Amino acid sequence: MIIHVVASDGVRAMMESALTARDRVGVQDFVLLENYTSEAAFIENLRKRFKENLIYTYIGSVLVSVNPYKDLEIYTKNHMERYRGVNFYEVSPHIYAVADNSYRSLRTERKDQCILISGESGAGKTEASKKILQYYAVTCPASDQVQTVKDRLLQSNPVLEAFGNAKTLRNDNSSRFGKYMDIQFDFKGAPVGGHIINYLLEKSRVVHQNHGERNFHIFYQLIEGGEEDLLRRLGLERNPQQYQYLVKVRIWLFTRDTKLAKLFWEPLGNCPKVSSINDRSDWKVVRKALTVIGFNEDDVEELLNIIASVLHLGNVQYGGEEGNACITSDTQIKYLARLMSPLNLEQASSARDALSKAVYGRTFTWLVNKINASLAYTDDSFKNYSVIGLLDIYGFEVFQNNSFEQFCINYCNEKLQQLFIELTLKSEQEEYEAEGITWEPVQYFNNKIICDLVEEKFKGIISILDEECLRPGDASDLTFLEKLEDTVGGHAHFVTHKLADAKTRKVMGRDEFRLLHYAGEVNYNVNGFLDKNNDLLFRNLKEVMCMSENKILTQCFDREELSDKKRPETAATQFKASLAKLMEILMSKEPSYVRCIKPNDSKQAVRFDEVLIRHQVKYLGLMENLRVRRAGFAYRRRYEVFLQRYKSLCPDTWPNWQGKLADGVATLVKHLGYKPEEYKLGRSKIFIRFPKTLFATEDALETRKHSLATKLQAGWKGYSQKSKYQKLRTSAITIQAWWRGILARRRAQQRRQAAATIRRFIKGFIYRHKERCPENEYFLDYVRYSFLMKLRKNLPKNVLDKSWPTPPAALTEASEHLRKLCMQNMVWSYCKKISPEWKLQMEQKMTASEIFKDKKDNYPQSVPKLFVSTRLNGEDINPKVLQALGSEKMKYAVPVTKYDRKGYKPRSRQLLLTSNSAVIVEEGKLKQRIDYGALKGISVSSLSDGLFVLHVPSDDNKQKGDVVLQSDHVIETLTKIAICSDKVNSININQGSIKFTVGQGKEGIIDFTPGSELLVAKAKNGHLSVVSLQSSSVILLCKCL
Repeated sequence: MIIHVVASDGVRAMMESALTARDRVGVQDFVLLENYTSEAAFIENLRKRFKENLIYTYIGSVLVSVNPYKDLEIYTKNHMERYRGVNFYEVSPHIYAVADNSYRSLRTERKDQCILISGESGAGKTEASKKILQYYAVTCPASDQVQTVKDRLLQSNPVLEAFGNAKTLRNDNSSRFGKYMDIQFDFKGAPVGGHIINYLLEKSRVVHQNHGERNFHIFYQLIEGGEEDLLRRLGLERNPQQYQYLVKVRIWLFTRDTKLAKLFWEPLGNCPKVSSINDRSDWKVVRKALTVIGFNEDDVEELLNIIASVLHLGNVQYGGEEGNACITSDTQIKYLARLMSPLNLEQASSARDALSKAVYGRTFTWLVNKINASLAYTDDSFKNYSVIGLLDIYGFEVFQNNSFEQFCINYCNEKLQQLFIELTLKSEQEEYEAEGITWEPVQYFNNKIICDLVEEKFKGIISILDEECLRPGDASDLTFLEKLEDTVGGHAHFVTHKLADAKTRKVMGRDEFRLLHYAGEVNYNVNGFLDKNNDLLFRNLKEVMCMSENKILTQCFDREELSDKKRPETAATQFKASLAKLMEILMSKEPSYVRCIKPNDSKQAVRFDEVLIRHQVKYLGLMENLRVRRAGFAYRRRYEVFLQRYKSLCPDTWPNWQGKLADGVATLVKHLGYKPEEYKLGRSKIFIRFPKTLFATEDALETRKHSLATKLQAGWKGYSQKSKYQKLRTSAITIQAWWRGILARRRAQQRRQAAATIRRFIKGFIYRHKERCPENEYFLDYVRYSFLMKLRKNLPKNVLDKSWPTPPAALTEASEHLRKLCMQNMVWSYCKKISPEWKLQMEQKMTASEIFKDKKDNYPQSVPKLFVSTRLNGEDINPKVLQALGSEKMKYAVPVTKYDRKGYKPRSRQLLLTSNSAVIVEEGKLKQRIDYGALKGISVSSLSDGLFVLHVPSDDNKQKGDVVLQSDHVIETLTKIAICSDKVNSININQGSIKFTVGQGKEGIIDFTPGSELLVAKAKNGHLSVVSLQSSSVILLCKCL
């Protein structure tokens, strides 16, 4: 078998390789300790491993667990899978390894298993059992029905902890009862049921706790976490201080005249709040767990009624009246007054406490039975199921004051130690016989003598205790001690103060006796032994409980008890009988062991209290366990495993042994120089007697690993590079062939497509003049496509560009539509981009074009010149003129030359255009105003001169006749006048001469003739003669300018 260590990085290394680090982390199996008889070496190995957070160590197949008092990341699902189905010694020590080994033995050998977990309070027994249950819940096969059982198995823990666990000085979640749980598996290996047996519940805690301790968790969880409506129904307050069973109190008993009678109760726990316990949160967990287990609302209500009743019962107080007790608290149950009379004060209080303990104890038993009913395997078709038992029971206890409870607990541990030694020696002997190795008897302390001292019939301590409880007369704890001295006083393992020597008497009280247990000496104080052993309840109290309407209480207090005249068995006898049954159960199963150790009393994560641990090592019997395990051979492994690991140390076995395994191992150990007394060869295993032999072999292997690693690295690198090259070469060839194929297929495909295209094109050309048909459709589509692509590249650049590609005959109409659309689009785009000022300019130019294009010679020269808004600035116009115009807005102003009607003398004037009229101005005077409505027309010549005539009505007395004006910007001026007066169609362009009205019915004539230079003068015939430049001269002049 090979043991592995699971490192923090998750890599699994063999245990033997970890032996090289044994100086730092210790050995993982105490069997491998060289000085195995030294308790100091044992504890030092524990210290090394605890320092490295290695809390688990083996003693052979026994697991030693040290409580780390902190969370370790070693309980995840990944860890569970790592231990699942792996040989016990192939992984590092762990609670999962024990759980998995038991499960695999159950499946393969079809034999029931049990796991015994022991240790003192706070050592981690309850947590260990939880981890085992969680492991089975995760790793075992599951179905809907199986999942329900798994859930109930897991949820039974918080319920039993709430009702059976309490805070003690040593542990905030101490189990105050022993528990044996059977987990039932079907033939598939799935958990299908379970059964729980409880032992020796500490009922006295209900009515009394030591200072700094608490009552059972359920009382505080109910008060802190219960809903307001629930507490109201139960008559409880959300304050533990209100209940005498939960706080530190002193109850004074008063007589009728209120004189002080007696202090009756000692101080109680007075520890309702604990920093490490969240009662409110735990209450929610318990309520959910009860539902999962199968409790209905009525069951829960009845159960909580009982818990509340115990609290109320603790608040019942008594006073004295003529020597008898009477209830003094008005708020409590009144019929107790009749039940408790005629008792004295002490008897009444004891009866009340006895009732509280009986009610709680029997309710706890009912709760366990209820859980068992929910876990019961109900499949009638298959009754033959297998079982794994979990025993979570108190370890050996030695306190400063040991009483009846410690006596029973230590008696239980004596029986378990006896069982352990017997089964361990038995399994060792069976393995030796199976391998053909001579069995050598092992000397060990047989604690049967102590078990007989306690349980022997008629002579044992329990029999004497029962006899003292049953005999008539004045029996007391001291008479019981005297009876022990008379009966077993000569026993080697029994001592009292009376029988002890002078040295021993100094450390023993007169009311104590000492037993020499396998784990050490323990002094027991006999005070309270008889009362705790009797555990009696008055008959009338039983009658009342039988009459209760609470369904749970009617099941707990059976009426048959009232008719049974036989005295009930004592607590010790019941415990002895249940322990005997437990031993029968364990003897029928294959056991595994977990020994739990508490590193310190202060619950600190890194503190290692050597004195406390030495105490536990002693009382757990670990050194005895180790001595029995090391009585023969310290190390044993199967041939194939041993040879596989160490074959490299011998040339004959490296790299592979071809013969029988036994011969290969013999050759190997001979080469290693093993002496005959150091080892034995069995049928399938090698047995090594001394750890130093194994360590020397392991050290040799560690040295050998370096040369092996070098060779392996060289070989692997060569193989890896060669493999890499071959892979790259093969890949390159494959890719090249694949790519060449792709290129060849592409070229062939392109040639086929090209040939088909050419054929279709030629055929289409032949049929191009026919109607569209399959033969020519490709060609026509290509022609259209080519035209459209050509058109796309040669579209007109602007609205003045009239170029357009010549379309094929089939696209003539479509081409014309496209041209129009293109032009519209360009015009729309152009119009969208022009500004309001440019738009006005274009409108004026359009008006000028409409009037003068092809009609007046100097029009072409005006086209490229922009029209301006005015030819006169503000300072060019006399302010008096502007004042005279008033509110009229001036739209245009230009300097002009006015020719008189008589003599045609030229005079410099200004022509102003307003919204309503044209005004002729001479310096600061308004010489003439012509309303646009009165303007009959405008005449101008077709030549390039700048003269024009404004025609006004002859009958208008305000006007003196038509006005003859000359402007250097005649096209601009006339366009402005036409737009302002809305007289675009009233401009006349005359050739030769213009007639105008001089005044009083007279007419004048202007004659226009072309010439080489511009000349305006009065002719001999009385006409105004205007010689205008010819068109060619105008053009030439423009070019010169």
